[in-house]
Amino acid sequence: MSGKRDYFNVKVSKEEVVAASLPLQEHWLPQSNLDLLIPPVDIGVFFCYKKKPSSDIHTFGSLVGILKKALAETLVSNYAFAGEMVQNVAGEPEVLCNNRGVDFIQAFADVELQELNLYNPDETLDGKLLPIKKQGVLAVQATELKCGGLILGCKFDHRVADAYSANMFFESWAEMAFAKPISTVPTFRRSLLCPRRPGGYDSSVTDMYLPLSKSPTPPHDLMAGYVMPMPSATGKNGDWIVYMHLLKEQIEAIETYGSNVFEPITIGHFLY
Repeated sequence: MSGKRDYFNVKVSKEEVVAASLPLQEHWLPQSNLDLLIPPVDIGVFFCYKKKPSSDIHTFGSLVGILKKALAETLVSNYAFAGEMVQNVAGEPEVLCNNRGVDFIQAFADVELQELNLYNPDETLDGKLLPIKKQGVLAVQATELKCGGLILGCKFDHRVADAYSANMFFESWAEMAFAKPISTVPTFRRSLLCPRRPGGYDSSVTDMYLPLSKSPTPPHDLMAGYVMPMPSATGKNGDWIVYMHLLKEQIEAIETYGSNVFEPITIGHFLY
């Protein structure tokens, strides 16, 4: 199969802006010191859906209507995605939460899902099935395929959301599309991250970086890696998610001797 960009065409049928379904008081969200280190990069993510059985009553137009309605409802609590990045008086980027809305594009591609060269997403997707984000924080494109399938492509500003928080947003969007309540309501209260006054030191900081060599020694020699048991999101059962920087041999040892403690997490969508 050809890997060239021109092996299929995409025709845009409609462009509009989807704003939050409820009004929002305009305000600014400053970036943290860590956020200011991130360059202005847009991240792309796409979701592929096969055509439903012929008995399904939903057409492409009706599905897009459900997506737009759910998006407008999701933006009420995830209002940062409906804003735009601007510069403050110091020249630093901040999120202006003004309910500017999300650019939403409808399109048709004369290609079937199985014909897409997903091994080269930069050539196949970017600018065709993934929208080019011109303004705002998030841009969305819903594309109907020749086979009746649908690809939902999204581009978001990495300075506003990382992969984890973006996934929370997409999960909330899906819940609203199925008329379910949002399971995880985000908070944008920057005051929660303010330093303590007066400053203090807790002994738990000492264990922020724990050498793997201090853990029970595996039955064979391994070079020391590092475990970072920093505060992080928990699983559905309240389990801690621990970030690790390990060698391949160390990962294999954990899978062999620590499977009752550690469970790997997989990502089921394409992110790049």
